[in-house]
Amino acid sequence: MKDKKNRLWEVKSMCVGLSAKVVKISNGTAVVDAGGAKREVSSKLLENLEPGDYVMVHAGMAIAKITDNDADETDDILEDLN
Repeated sequence: MKDKKNRLWEVKSMCVGLSAKVVKISNGTAVVDAGGAKREVSSKLLENLEPGDYVMVHAGMAIAKITDNDADETDDILEDLN
């Protein structure tokens, strides 16, 4: 596993997505909760997505399914950037 300094550099040098928990899915759209803020995003890129899953969101689209540990790590890294 990479150390925290290297992980921060990776985040700073690429587009950043936000981790979010899927609350509801309907017709290719998911309602996600990102730190208490709920919004609708496209879920058309991902198969077998269910409420309770965690996803990475970028530009209004759920682009990857992630674990809850991934979501926690992403949130910690973004907090360190502030």
